[in-house]
Amino acid sequence: WHVFAHLEGASPPEFEAKLVKQGKNALKIENQQQADAILVSLQKSKFCVKSVATKERKKSAAPPFITSKLQQASRSPVRRTMQIAQQLYEGIELPGEGAVGLITYMRTDSTRVSEQAIEDVRGFIGKTYGGEFVPETPNRYRTKKDAQDAHEAIRPTSTAYDPETVRPHLNNDQYYLYRLIWNRFVASQMPPATFDDTTVDVAAADYLFRAKGSVPKFSGWMAVYEKDTSQGDTEKVGASSDNESRDGSGLLPSLREGDVLTVKKLTPEQKFTQPPARFSEATLVKELEENGIGRPSTYVSIIGTLQARDYVQKTEKRFKPRLLGRLVTDLLEQSFDDIVQVAYTRSLE
Repeated sequence: WHVFAHLEGASPPEFEAKLVKQGKNALKIENQQQADAILVSLQKSKFCVKSVATKERKKSAAPPFITSKLQQASRSPVRRTMQIAQQLYEGIELPGEGAVGLITYMRTDSTRVSEQAIEDVRGFIGKTYGGEFVPETPNRYRTKKDAQDAHEAIRPTSTAYDPETVRPHLNNDQYYLYRLIWNRFVASQMPPATFDDTTVDVAAADYLFRAKGSVPKFSGWMAVYEKDTSQGDTEKVGASSDNESRDGSGLLPSLREGDVLTVKKLTPEQKFTQPPARFSEATLVKELEENGIGRPSTYVSIIGTLQARDYVQKTEKRFKPRLLGRLVTDLLEQSFDDIVQVAYTRSLE
């Protein structure tokens, strides 16, 4: 169980704080009776700001896309994503130029980028966003030690072909994926976004509540995403999840130590542990990548085989094992338990 206090200071907005301590000890509420007893003891308590701590936090940009990360970020199924990427790579007909390849090779496990491309994008960033958005030295990203590193990261072939310029010549799916690749690449060569993170401790009787919030100071690489609100459907850039908001995170008013707060309501809430979610195509690719199974060129065929052989069925974008899949797995594990193992496959590859 958790207890939340909905509080109001001298200025808006109202905010939520989570009960974290009793006395000097972390508080773990085991049942409803204990939660109700705490609520009773807090009914007539004065809520007062005990401390306000602010520190600067930096959030760096992600590296340019490799195949697996593009498949995870795209809203399309993995096979469709790769088909669209193939079209962008092979070439799009542009007036007066013929077929122009808009992206580099889309089957890669490397975050490496050519010096020419870095120079090109740094010039574009300075011209479009201003000098403060160009880092002193180019951002470099480490490629995994077991990567083949045969091709560059997935990136636009030239900043001359920005998404809005070529949009009339792309269908919706092509434009969406190209914009995704473009934004990720441009952002990867911009400085970190900076925030002021504030933690407010609120004392009430023998209890301590805590609220957290952050204020953007410098948008940095996130300036690329601010122009594009639809980006939120694929990558929740800088956003808080529902779970985070229920931990007392959110916008905070201006508060000082000693401020007396008004309690709008006290809310007890019961939390339940959840089983792991079933795999979607994106989360399965992530799991394969993290376990060293498959290569950028094989993720599509792995997922396709699972469905073609009726081992799984796709329900609401999640894979659910079918009876045949369970049976085959059980038989393989009984007969070849030393081979049907993640570690064996990883070391073999």
